Amino acid sequence: MGFLFYLICAMAHLTLFEFNHLVKSTLEKTLEPSYWVVAEISEMRLNQKGHCYMEVVEKEGSFVTAKIRANIWAYTYRNLSGWFEAMTHTPLKPGLKILFNAKVNFHEVYGMSLTINDIDPKFTLGERAQKRQEVIDQLVQDGVFDMNKALVLPDIPQRVAVISSETAAGYGDFQDQLANNPRGFAFQTQLFPALMQGDQAPESIINALLEINERKDDFDLVVLIRGGGGQADLDCFDDYNLTSHIAQFPLPVVTGIGHERDVTITDLVAHTKMKTPTAVAEFLVLGLENFDDRLNESLYRIERAAVRHLQFGSLKLQSLGNKLQITTNTRINQAHQKLTNQAVALKFASQEHIKLGKVKLQQLGTPLKRVTTHQLEREAQRLELFEKSLALASPESVLKRGYTITRVNGQLIGKAKLKPGDQMETIAAETKVSSEIKSIK
Repeated sequence: MGFLFYLICAMAHLTLFEFNHLVKSTLEKTLEPSYWVVAEISEMRLNQKGHCYMEVVEKEGSFVTAKIRANIWAYTYRNLSGWFEAMTHTPLKPGLKILFNAKVNFHEVYGMSLTINDIDPKFTLGERAQKRQEVIDQLVQDGVFDMNKALVLPDIPQRVAVISSETAAGYGDFQDQLANNPRGFAFQTQLFPALMQGDQAPESIINALLEINERKDDFDLVVLIRGGGGQADLDCFDDYNLTSHIAQFPLPVVTGIGHERDVTITDLVAHTKMKTPTAVAEFLVLGLENFDDRLNESLYRIERAAVRHLQFGSLKLQSLGNKLQITTNTRINQAHQKLTNQAVALKFASQEHIKLGKVKLQQLGTPLKRVTTHQLEREAQRLELFEKSLALASPESVLKRGYTITRVNGQLIGKAKLKPGDQMETIAAETKVSSEIKSIK
């Protein structure tokens, strides 16, 4: 009992260093050389020598249930980070959940920490795929996943709303490709600037969509483009709120996010996915070329149909002309024959009438001659009387009997409107007198 009491008292008076050393020794004797641990990177920084210092945590919702410091020495970090990014297409960064192999360290001064020796990228791929699948499942459950794809792409997509960063090289490539299209099609584009990477990108793109929605009648479709970049830059395009807005947008959305090997959820819910901004421009130009080709083909078919109709009409007219000519000739021949027959009949009938007329004339000739002679004598006497009457009524005879003819301004005095100053001419049998009217009573 006395010895035990001594030990207890001795232990109760350990220095802190002795206590920490005891903990360190106990841990080294008790724990395995390393453990595979699942945790989320909450903080991460690199120092000048290339060492990586982390803080890894475990959460329930937003509540941190466990936390510990961890480090990856420079040589190991260079190998691990490159391998991890090559496998997952995303770098190590805060917010990633990883499966790592670590050794437990306990230092008398710095306390407990972990030294990470290895990271399994397959676990992170599975976690990332699981999160993506959860977003996809939610969109399907909401009934919006295929809504944008159900919209009809316009035949002539020339009025384009563009969501991109104004300084992005991909935006410049897109504009150049449209402006220099081979057939010189004109496109009307308007940029709605937005952040295209980072945590604030989803909200920025949604704001651009809302702005476009207020003027949706001014545009045929929406283009969402950005240039190349790291895999981590694409995480914003898997955001549920962003993809939900795109899926339900009332205009077709065409994406050109700039990665050939990666497909984001934004690409999945958009109407059409293209690999790059340049490919999006080529897609729009191709749409107009197809419409132009169909239009030219239709015009060619109309022209061919018109030519065929004209040829058919010409043949039909020619056939009708031939039939009309034959019919006309037949009718003319028939009419000519009829006229010939009528002429012969008329000739015979005329000859008979003439013969009858001659007989009647011979019968009427003698009485008519006597009546005619008597009538001519009577008419001759009447003409003689008319000549004597006309001679007595002629102006010369009237003037010789002492009468005169008076004219005013070239008109007979009975028809002229007289007024003082008019010139009056009086004609007698052998004289002509000119005078001026002084007054009228």
